[in-house]
Formats: sequence, C-alpha cells, structure tokens
Amino acid sequence: MSLQQSIQDRLRTKGISPKEKHALRIVLGEMQRQKNKVLTDQETVKILKKLVASERELNERQDGDYIRILEAYLPSEATADEIADWIRAHIDFGQYGNKMQAMREILDHFGPRTDGNTVKAVLTERF
Repeated sequence: MSLQQSIQDRLRTKGISPKEKHALRIVLGEMQRQKNKVLTDQETVKILKKLVASERELNERQDGDYIRILEAYLPSEATADEIADWIRAHIDFGQYGNKMQAMREILDHFGPRTDGNTVKAVLTERF
C-alpha cells in the first residue's frame, strides 16, 4: 500500500482525533494540487517534509501536534553508519571518475530516507 493510500485510509478511519483529521486533510489537499493525482511514496514524502519545514518556519502552532502527526508518516532517516555500510558493500568507486559521481546510485537506493547533503557528508568524511 502506498503512503498516499495509507493517509487516505487513515482519514476515513473512525475515532481519529480532530487534530489528526485536520492535519491529514491539509496533506491530502496539497497532494491534490499536484499535477499527478496518484503520487509515488517519494513524492508524498517530499510533500510531508515541505509541510513540516513550513510549519517549523512559521511556528504557528505552539502545541506541536501538527508536526508530530505529519512526522509519523515520514520514513525513518538513514543514519550515516547505515549509508556508509551500504556504500562499502555495494559501490565500486573504480567505475567512477570521483566518489561524488556515486551519489545518484546511493540516493536512488535510500530514496526518501536520506538527502544529498547527508550522503555528501558521508562520502567526504569516510571515503
């Protein structure tokens, strides 16, 4: 089941709190504004991260429930050790001109669980 579908299903669930219902409606509204109505998990995570970042920047809600609700749908971030271990097991730097050219392959593997800055830091510090 896709992340988008699980959010839609959760909204239809009886007994969810009004705060969660409101937060999920905002997420689904943002999804509907996209060109494609059926989104990949990576696109859905991008929207969730954008909404969390926006909320942190504005800091409008003092209770933080909105951010906690959205973060519950985000995948756990890959640690630097996880990334480094995967690189050691799967990347042959001999096929690249420099180690930064391997970033695409690494980012494709980890998808929404990491970002380019984290991968770059791992490559710079550990390889």
